[in-house]
Amino acid sequence: MIRFLDLHKINERYRTEVNLVIERVLSSGVYILGEENDIFCKDFANFCGVKHAIGVANGMEALNLIIKGYGLSAGDEIIVPANTYIASILAISECGCTPVLVEPSMDTYNINPDLIEEKITSRTKAIMVVHLYGQVVPMKKIWHLAKKYNLKVIEDAAQAHGAMYAGRMAGNLGDAAGFSFYPGKNLGCLGDGGAITTNDNDLADKIRAVRNYGSHIKYHNLYRGINSRLDEIQAAILRVKLLHLQTDNERRHEIAKYYRENIKNESIILPQVGDELVHVWHLFVIRVRNRKKFQNYLAEHGVQTMIHYPVPPHKQPAYKEWNHLSFPITEQIHNEVVSLPMSPVLTKSEMNKIVELLNDPSLNSF
Repeated sequence: MIRFLDLHKINERYRTEVNLVIERVLSSGVYILGEENDIFCKDFANFCGVKHAIGVANGMEALNLIIKGYGLSAGDEIIVPANTYIASILAISECGCTPVLVEPSMDTYNINPDLIEEKITSRTKAIMVVHLYGQVVPMKKIWHLAKKYNLKVIEDAAQAHGAMYAGRMAGNLGDAAGFSFYPGKNLGCLGDGGAITTNDNDLADKIRAVRNYGSHIKYHNLYRGINSRLDEIQAAILRVKLLHLQTDNERRHEIAKYYRENIKNESIILPQVGDELVHVWHLFVIRVRNRKKFQNYLAEHGVQTMIHYPVPPHKQPAYKEWNHLSFPITEQIHNEVVSLPMSPVLTKSEMNKIVELLNDPSLNSF
């Protein structure tokens, strides 16, 4: 079986280095907010080209802390793509803010900048962009709207470690960005983890306290904070893996290029990119009409696929007040997308087999 994502194989490459840093943390006696966290955050900030990176417990809380850090709450609206993983929207709802959904572009699956302005009201406080599947949202129009209406720009960069736009890294394209280090990400730890990046000194200072019970000094609480901290072992592992991120992303480019140049089946819609150098291919997402039959065919031939994502947020029971809404582009995407195996450890023979199966004439009926 060609696995969609072989996390064991990915992490086995770093076994020796990871064992060494875990031993280093164990010997230090410091397991929360220590040197490993400090060094990783400095390194990740440098990688993203920003002043600050703040380690937190996971990607959703990274977004939640940004919203709280800017003081947004009930009555405030945040524009967000309708086509996204639900965590983007949950982070907004958890703060009491109102998510305002905007359709994506069918070309990139990212939020359509041309549809944002019509959704802006007097209550709009921010635009949250999601760099879905590893491709950066075109930011020029969004920057213009943010300046025109005095809005914050929040990046959900959970799938975009190392992606670039206009010579700038994801994480340095808005006022603040949330990253996830969930194990399956391009930069993943061995548990849950996340980070916030920003050039806003005041925001960074506040978030460092809010993520730690609202405190800079133990038992002295400036804010009604939460407990959301990246632990020392995960930070140490991320220090190791950050050194290899660019190489792994380059390998993802190679695999995506091979897929795009060699999959010739007209019933398969391949992903579109303006410039491959900005896309880090966290996922390689195609579209097909008969998804169930397509997935069964590949599974029968030993290829595992995934769906990112089968049900759009506005059709989820968690948001039943939206269930009557219609977002036809989002719904079509969610009904047709299939993610092919994509990881830096995918072999040439595995790629060949996948392409051969996809080019089989019997698939033309899909």
